[in-house]
Amino acid sequence: MKRLIIAILAIATLGTGNLFAQGKYGADSAECIKYLSYYKEYFKQKNYDSATPNWREAFKICPPTANQTMLVDGTALMRKLISKNAKNPVYKAQLIDSLMMIHDVRIEYYPKYGVTARNNKGLDMANYIKDDNKRLYEGLNDIIEFNDKDTKPSLYIFNLNAAIELCKIGLIDEEEVISVYERNSELLDAAEAKTETDKEANEKVRTDLDNLFVASKLADCDKIIALYGPRFEANPSDAEFASKVVRIMSSAEDCMDNNLFIAAATTVYNANPSATSAKMLYQLNAAQGKVDLAVKYMEEAIAAEDSDAEMDAELYYELAVYAYKSGRPQLGESSAKRSVAITGKNDLKAKNYMLLATIWGNVRCEGNEIAVRAPYWVAVDFLEKAKRADSSLADEANKMIAQFRQYYPTAADAFMYDVKDGDSYTVSCGAFRETTTVKTQK
Repeated sequence: MKRLIIAILAIATLGTGNLFAQGKYGADSAECIKYLSYYKEYFKQKNYDSATPNWREAFKICPPTANQTMLVDGTALMRKLISKNAKNPVYKAQLIDSLMMIHDVRIEYYPKYGVTARNNKGLDMANYIKDDNKRLYEGLNDIIEFNDKDTKPSLYIFNLNAAIELCKIGLIDEEEVISVYERNSELLDAAEAKTETDKEANEKVRTDLDNLFVASKLADCDKIIALYGPRFEANPSDAEFASKVVRIMSSAEDCMDNNLFIAAATTVYNANPSATSAKMLYQLNAAQGKVDLAVKYMEEAIAAEDSDAEMDAELYYELAVYAYKSGRPQLGESSAKRSVAITGKNDLKAKNYMLLATIWGNVRCEGNEIAVRAPYWVAVDFLEKAKRADSSLADEANKMIAQFRQYYPTAADAFMYDVKDGDSYTVSCGAFRETTTVKTQK
């Protein structure tokens, strides 16, 4: 108590001509200062039971402009009272209302700190009003609309969850839930992460937000198509709207293999081309068997400015495999060779050589006995290269070599056509052309 008296005397001697003339502490400034001092001293000592009644007196007597800390400390004291009276639902509800009121007072009188105050209020709403989804949803909507991208990221999850629960009981429709998810996702993407920890936290919120949306099953693929299909068709060149469609459909379960998603993704790509988006369009069109479009977008991914040589090498290999399996062996061969030419990775070179061996092993040449069998020599050349590039493929390559050797001509057959083992030989089969050496059965 001696410390309290000293504190009061110290404040009282600050000069009434300065403090009191401003009216900062209200009409009864002496009482205001006294109770501010009382509660603060107890609060510092963590004697919250004694701090609370003195804080209440200070809050009653002092104007809100007297001290912002009084409001911040008041929210801390209310939380402790709520916890202490958890088993008294009536009093607890009153305390929660008081807590919200203190936040509102701070928001009104200290607009400079409005974002922080609203975020704090949102967290308290999520903690203490979680059983009233309507109140929680509407309150968090107000906070998010004001704070925009400065909203505390976790509030996006609480807001979406409340929307989902309201939709389940018919108070809002599925389109509104989608709109909430869409808005919160965009704001989260725009949020500034000042530290690596913030960035990781935001990424976790992003994952949780997406998982919550998918798990709700309120917006399944058919419903999304029904809601957004007509709007997209009305303005298919609207890249901003198309981006929303892509985001929502990407988050829904099994909702990427359809014409709306591909069309929206194409609009997004045309507005802002990139290697990543071009590759996605390749994959989407490939999945639907649209070979020409798939090849087109993979070639655009390779040509994109944001792809480097190693990325191009990987993409060329992927294109080579796809082209071969899609009945375009010539494109498969040329793409594999391009991949080999630009990659510095021996394992990727080896995979390309194995593919080239497979392609050449299936080339069918017309002509004499030697011309028909010559493609197998080229196939074996590529298999030998694959083994040298990556020894882990030796067993697989040797099995293929043994298979292709069965089709070598005999030395006698080769002699009949004026060639012998080791001679240079150019294989020319339509669009396929390669120089190799004659190989006969031993």
